[in-house]
Amino acid sequence: MVKVVWLKNFRKKKQFLRFSGIPPTEAITAQTQREIFAKQITDQLGLPGLAATDWTDLFTLLARQTQKGQIVILLDEISWMGSKDPTFLGKLKNAWDLEFHKNPHLILILCGSISTWIQQNIISSTGFFGRISLDLTLEELPLKDCSEFLEKQGFRGSVYEKFKILSVTGGIPWYLEQIHPKMNSDENIKNLCFRKDGILAKEFDLIFHDLFSRRSHLYKSIVEILADGPLEFGEICKKLEYANSGVLTQYLEDLAKAGFISRDYTWLLKSGKTSKLSHFRLTDNYLRFYLKYVALYKNKIMADVSNSVQN
Repeated sequence: MVKVVWLKNFRKKKQFLRFSGIPPTEAITAQTQREIFAKQITDQLGLPGLAATDWTDLFTLLARQTQKGQIVILLDEISWMGSKDPTFLGKLKNAWDLEFHKNPHLILILCGSISTWIQQNIISSTGFFGRISLDLTLEELPLKDCSEFLEKQGFRGSVYEKFKILSVTGGIPWYLEQIHPKMNSDENIKNLCFRKDGILAKEFDLIFHDLFSRRSHLYKSIVEILADGPLEFGEICKKLEYANSGVLTQYLEDLAKAGFISRDYTWLLKSGKTSKLSHFRLTDNYLRFYLKYVALYKNKIMADVSNSVQN
């Protein structure tokens, strides 16, 4: 949601076309993703009866419809869009070189929730070398902006009330948008986290399913043990009983890139230099709150007896 807010301001005075992939499941095929893309072209440019059999044809058509003027094209959730077609990225690269690049005022933005996929397949790919003008990771809003965000929504609580909300939501704009301005912090937290239909009561499972798919249980296990406090790499291996340190290192890097954990190095007292000793810790406010409080009452919450939960 942060990226959408940023793009809405960036695109002012420019034609803006947004395309988004849909979450991959066993039922979603490469053809499904192409058909969704074709439908989005039809809805935005009024081009009916599009064939959706090949990404090259779709990209070429879109490029030729955007040859002039200041135009921003957003390919959102790009990892979902191309998840079932191994030729997707190659065809996108060729489309940029042969077609999109003809309009010097066109900006193509590739965006997605799975930052590790973008890093591995686009930023670090030799196929896109020299074609990336900006690599931008959107962080959470700082405290000052969070306070202004809540006030613009009509929330008039004290600094302490805002602090309690931010201890659960962090600086995620979409979470902050769910805050009801006429309720205090405790009422908001209860509605969001301790009711069956509360958005943040189910968010934990959705985050890991959407971002990490089949390996979600491994990433969950890491953040669950870090909820008890910072740990060294060896301690994480021991608690998980995981022998493949290379794979575990990659999982930790993925979680760090997603903003869920951080790696903090200690320093040597005598020299003041950074030492090799480091700890991994859970840094995401929502994950910390969920694992320490919401998860304890998950069965009651899902059974719709949340009124018995003392939060």
